[in-house]
Amino acid sequence: MCAKVVKSQPKKVATTGHVWDGIEELNNPMPRWWVWIFYLCILFAIGYSVAYPAWPMLTRATPGLLQASTRADVQAEIDRFDAANAPMKAQLVATDLTMVGQDVTLNSYALKAGKAVFNINCVQCHGREGGGSKARGYPTLSDNEWLYGGDLDAIHTTITHGIRNTSDPDARNFGLVMPAWSERALAGPLADAATAKLTAEQIGEVVNFVFKLSGQTADDAKALAGAQLFADNCAACHGEDGKGNRDLGAPGLTDAIWLFGGDEAALTATIAAGRGGVMPPWGFAPEGGLARLSEDQIRAVTLYVHSLGGGE
Repeated sequence: MCAKVVKSQPKKVATTGHVWDGIEELNNPMPRWWVWIFYLCILFAIGYSVAYPAWPMLTRATPGLLQASTRADVQAEIDRFDAANAPMKAQLVATDLTMVGQDVTLNSYALKAGKAVFNINCVQCHGREGGGSKARGYPTLSDNEWLYGGDLDAIHTTITHGIRNTSDPDARNFGLVMPAWSERALAGPLADAATAKLTAEQIGEVVNFVFKLSGQTADDAKALAGAQLFADNCAACHGEDGKGNRDLGAPGLTDAIWLFGGDEAALTATIAAGRGGVMPPWGFAPEGGLARLSEDQIRAVTLYVHSLGGGE
């Protein structure tokens, strides 16, 4: 005979007494292992908030019994590297820029430090590795065209004092901009009533003369008329031959390098409304303040920019 198999009935779970729309809430307790882990998490959170900075207050967080600070840890690490590099920085400041390349170790340090400084402070305008920005008005640093000179001393001066800014009195062309030559531009920010005296037709003639200078296709009749206008109004800065003037930062007009564009529309806008790009001073310390870069950083980035391929 076969024994009768009796299936055990599942234990009936009590309810909490809560009923919603005929549905009863069962009183199923959480597993004990889960409950104990939950309690341990609470204890850990309490201990952590007591030992480490945790609770925000008006001006700072509670410091915690261990007085831990990730900011202090980072600063300590920075200070450690600064102390390790201090002799190299002092040597860089004391060495003539033209002689740095003769010391392999110092030159290697300067180029690496300069690249770091450039990537943090300069790449936004001048592009990666000085290859130029997509935005107009920011010069490329990897060619041989330099508005104010591309040797080490010239680059160092430009970085230290900047260009056309009004905060450093030693800035190149302190506050000086290219004037607006169109009467329509008199209300513009770069307008100069004393020099804004060219009509739209005359500006077009100057544009065609500049086309001639740079080897572009031009209207010969307009270019001939523009030659005299250029000699009367533009040659003082850009030179009679249009090759520019580094003392004034006036760009050469005989090549294909244009900060603001070299087509008809761009040149017309440049002559009509004027231009006045500004570079901040990186080594000038305002009264009661600090310079953006230290002297060793300026020297390092000077050497790095000079090494990009266009340094003279």
